[in-house]
Amino acid sequence: MTKYLHFHSSRDPNQLGASRIEAFLSHLAVDMKVSAGTQNVAFNALLFLYRNVLKRELGESINAVRAKKPTRLPTVMTKDETIRVIAAVFPDHQLMIKLIYGSGLRLMECLRLRVKDIDFGNNQVIIRDAKGMKDRITVLPDNLKPLLRDHLERVRLLHQNDLSDGYGEVSLPYALARKYPKASKEWGWQYVFPAKARSKDPQTGDIKRYHVHENALQKAVHAAVRLAEIEKHVNSIPFATVSQPICWRRITTSGPSRSSSVTRMSPQR
Repeated sequence: MTKYLHFHSSRDPNQLGASRIEAFLSHLAVDMKVSAGTQNVAFNALLFLYRNVLKRELGESINAVRAKKPTRLPTVMTKDETIRVIAAVFPDHQLMIKLIYGSGLRLMECLRLRVKDIDFGNNQVIIRDAKGMKDRITVLPDNLKPLLRDHLERVRLLHQNDLSDGYGEVSLPYALARKYPKASKEWGWQYVFPAKARSKDPQTGDIKRYHVHENALQKAVHAAVRLAEIEKHVNSIPFATVSQPICWRRITTSGPSRSSSVTRMSPQR
């Protein structure tokens, strides 16, 4: 807001219309060279100012010069580099990376997996509320099944210990907690990769066990890249395959290039 007012010589925003907003947003893109995300934040902040603070609707469309989002090539690792990085990941996070790589999961898709989403009989992993809020099914590599079974046995012991201490709840999606009050303690709803410590639910105040935090997994990958001496920018994303996932040892390259939706710069009513 400060930059907006300075750009218009501290004039009263009530005296400034859509054309002034358009001029400011174009200034950000052309003169200030801001990113597309920064320009969108400024645009939405101005919409909030006029709609919610000044109680004024902007009737005209705002056709500002758009900041261009740079097109970046995906990071592609060789088979040897991938195996070296995975081998360097600490044991606490290695199975997650193997599952992301072998089943073609996004980071949060992996961390949010529930026990009931792993189908050993059909060699499938069920992804709930994936991109576009759609469920999908991917493969469960055969060489990960024994590792995953052993891991789930340890998770089961952890859950039983939580129950004996009077806890054992997890968060449930949508309104399932009200519809099925006891489901939050059932084994099938537990996270495949639970956090080490229990924590308080900020909404209800109940003590629950959540999944591993995404930052912990990202840090583990960065540490493994340094240990493996890979001179590439690598996070968890290059481990997810673009199309049909296969056994992680057979994958030769990785690194999806995902397109981003563009926010249209016009007030919506």
